[in-house]
Amino acid sequence: MITAQKIRLTFLEFFQNKQHTIVPSAPIVVKNDPTLMFTNAGMNQFKDYFLGNKKAPYNRAADTQKCLRVSGKHNDLEEVGVDHYHHTMFEMLGNWSFGDYFKKEAIEWSWELLTDIYGIDKNILYVSVFEGDEKEGLVFDQEAYDHWAKLIDPKRILKGNKKDNFWEMGDTGPCGPCTEIHVDMRSDADRKAIDGATLVNNDHPEVIEIWNNVFMEFNRKSDGSLEKLPAQHVDTGMGFERLTRILQNKKSNYDTDIFQPLIKELAIITGKKYAGTDTKIDIAFRVIADHVRAVAFCIADGQMPSNTGAGYVIRRILRRALRYGYSYLGMREPFIYKLLPVLSAEFGATFPELLAQKDFIAKVIQEEGNTFLKTLSMGLERITNYIEKNKEVVDGKTAFELYDTFGFPLDLTQLIASENGFTVDVKGYEALLFEQKTRSRADAIKETGDWQYLIDDDYEEFIGYDYLEANVKIARFRTVKAKDKEQFQLVFNVTPFYGESGGQVGDTGTMKGIVNGEEIAIIDTQKENDLIIHYVNKLPTDTQQSFEVKVNETKRNLSMNNHSATHLLHAALKQVLGNHVAQKGSLVNADGLRFDFSHFTKVTDAELTQIEDIVNAKIKVYIPLDEQRNIPIKNAVEKLGATALFGEKYGDLVRVITFDKNYSVELCGGTHVKNTGVINAFKIMAESSVAAGVRRIEAITNIKVEAYYKQLENQINTINQLLGEPKNIETALEKLKTDKADLQKKLDILELEKANEAKQYLVSKINTDKGIATIFERVDNISAEHLKTICFQMRNEYENIFGVLASVINEKPILTVFCSDKLVAEKGINCSNIVSQLAKHINGGGGGQAFFATSGGKDIEGLGKALEEAKTNSRTNKIYELW
Repeated sequence: MITAQKIRLTFLEFFQNKQHTIVPSAPIVVKNDPTLMFTNAGMNQFKDYFLGNKKAPYNRAADTQKCLRVSGKHNDLEEVGVDHYHHTMFEMLGNWSFGDYFKKEAIEWSWELLTDIYGIDKNILYVSVFEGDEKEGLVFDQEAYDHWAKLIDPKRILKGNKKDNFWEMGDTGPCGPCTEIHVDMRSDADRKAIDGATLVNNDHPEVIEIWNNVFMEFNRKSDGSLEKLPAQHVDTGMGFERLTRILQNKKSNYDTDIFQPLIKELAIITGKKYAGTDTKIDIAFRVIADHVRAVAFCIADGQMPSNTGAGYVIRRILRRALRYGYSYLGMREPFIYKLLPVLSAEFGATFPELLAQKDFIAKVIQEEGNTFLKTLSMGLERITNYIEKNKEVVDGKTAFELYDTFGFPLDLTQLIASENGFTVDVKGYEALLFEQKTRSRADAIKETGDWQYLIDDDYEEFIGYDYLEANVKIARFRTVKAKDKEQFQLVFNVTPFYGESGGQVGDTGTMKGIVNGEEIAIIDTQKENDLIIHYVNKLPTDTQQSFEVKVNETKRNLSMNNHSATHLLHAALKQVLGNHVAQKGSLVNADGLRFDFSHFTKVTDAELTQIEDIVNAKIKVYIPLDEQRNIPIKNAVEKLGATALFGEKYGDLVRVITFDKNYSVELCGGTHVKNTGVINAFKIMAESSVAAGVRRIEAITNIKVEAYYKQLENQINTINQLLGEPKNIETALEKLKTDKADLQKKLDILELEKANEAKQYLVSKINTDKGIATIFERVDNISAEHLKTICFQMRNEYENIFGVLASVINEKPILTVFCSDKLVAEKGINCSNIVSQLAKHINGGGGGQAFFATSGGKDIEGLGKALEEAKTNSRTNKIYELW
């Protein structure tokens, strides 16, 4: 049987022999592209070439690309694992032509590879070509049909509609007809019984698309119209997992050697059997085997689980895998991290970032699992309490809260409900889920107009390393509308403005018309892939004139201080904590810096002091910047020893920033000081945890440090004055603390005396009838803590006691209900329910446990009414009838 690794290698070697440049996979997590969180197709890393923003360094390319899809057709996260051929993370094998070959070669080579090299039977293959679309003015793809007709029986060439055979990058952008290749994997008997042609693109699990060849020849404009591209491109994608399934003759992608090592290891870990008699166990195995790949590859590329954006997607995927393990495999521990050794061994040769970080990834997954299992336990407690207090139905609001807050899928809530004789209001749940999704979509809606090209410019040069001012022309612009706000995006033919990337925020500044003197503020600068985009709130009256643009020098310089300090900090962290430290995120702006890094324990105060001292020492010796541009990446990493960050996509030529070759050498595109002395000073302000295995340091430099110490000086002067300007402030403060402690002791004694008096008073008011002691009293001038202590003391001193106490504590009305354990057991008393009922009199709410509960409110006048109701209901109300 041909192995998956051999299948992948064969693909790359085939296209290498067809003069294609083999390029590495781009990171699975996308940066500098507002339209994507994750790489979801092989062509993503080539978008700039297709859009004309950048010239491709080669005419032909091929790769295997890590992709992630968790939404869209067939990619609902909750469906992955239920079938046998859809995934969250998958590899896309692809070949591309940038203005080089077109339909003939793409079709012939795909056929040659599948049938001659891989040996797939021609008689189980079907192909589809675009049938045309009259509304769009698009004709039948006769050219593709004619090429196929030379290779395959015309009966196996199917016409596909726009939905299936016209590929578009998005609402706008390059697009074109495509030809798909499908494989009929059914048995001979099934193929004879039903013509496979009728099952193509009809969601049949054994008649599946294997390869899509897209012929990009149009550009979709924002008004929906199509225009011809200046050059024709080829973009192909073939699912590696599906191809392996076909070549290994398996009924399921999960039966291939891509997933089987993970599934076998999972069986050992859980003690369960895959492909046995329990469908839910089988689904759980598939979910976990799929999801661990997605989570591990994303963490390896720098995306940590979190509560927002791409991090939230990763957290959802991981928690879904943990839920399946919890619900169907009986796993009550964060077991998924144990799969990392197998995963990294299987994929490390192709994706070395996984192997290099396997221990770190495993630790992150383990810690995330621990956190989620605690959340899951809280959710179980929440639904258990709900079932205890309600009847028959778990309402939609509660079911949605369990999903949204505690990570419970609807089926887990339904399972727990059914075990307790409850049903779930599915319609109410779905309505709230739909409302949430609709709200999210509405927040994300942004109308982006077409680029209006003013000059023909192949490349917009960045000159901001050397200049902060320039005379420029607007090369193109477009309008962007979001939430009733209109902005304009400008691209200059040349620019000194730094576009946000690498953690450094984008520049701001001004543009001034040289002809009419009109001045407009540039409020932000962003990078969209490699295109530097300048944001303005107003479009220049005359867009054709030249403009004098100026970067806000003060903000840029402060940002540079902080960016260079980040490099010094990174090196100091490695020196103090160890070489395991790796950057996991950063933010650099004019106000300070934030640096996230891999480390599994809190950085001690002593270590922080040492790190800070190292950085300041490097600042004081005025280390000159050694900047090297356009260095081949291999030379930069291997010869210069530059640090390359996981999850960053670097070009063939890179920029190397060095502050002492024996201290800090990094690949970096940001702006930096000419020597470290410019930074002036460095001060760590905070150290914290941001995710499992990731710590964060926040720091300031330069004038912010000066301001910080000036503020400290002012505070010390103020304290000195308040203390009466003693000779020694520290001695005076110590005396102040001692005096306060002495006073507190005296106060505690007085409070205790008052509490004892209050208890004696309350005991004197206890009534006993039929063996049950009751008390309904107002008690003031006592702390909440002492009041609780008195209640617990009386619970212990009286076998059968029930009490309701009314108090005013810190000017707020408080109700306290307590009873003995015996009354809870024998009479079914529930203090939490009772206090909730009485709280209406004080305009409040509260709760607690069956034997002790409290409620706070707003209406002090209602305390008397609450006590009166309690006295009456103790004999008559069935909720807490005592006798």
